[in-house]
Amino acid sequence: MSLFRKILLLLVIIGGLNWGIYGIWGFDAVGWLLGGSLSWLARAVFIVVGLAAIALIPSLFMSGPRENREPNAP
Repeated sequence: MSLFRKILLLLVIIGGLNWGIYGIWGFDAVGWLLGGSLSWLARAVFIVVGLAAIALIPSLFMSGPRENREPNAP
């Protein structure tokens, strides 16, 4: 897995955890950490997380990673 894809996945996990916290407790952790959910910094994080999710959509349609496999290995 490339470093870029790992960063995208980390951003999507952060967004998912924030949505989970918001769904359970009604608390916006990213907004709280960055000065309110309408601050420019929090909105920038929300946009970057959304773009990361969009960038990962094609990976849903790709086959799994191909490792160095020997065709006739025991």
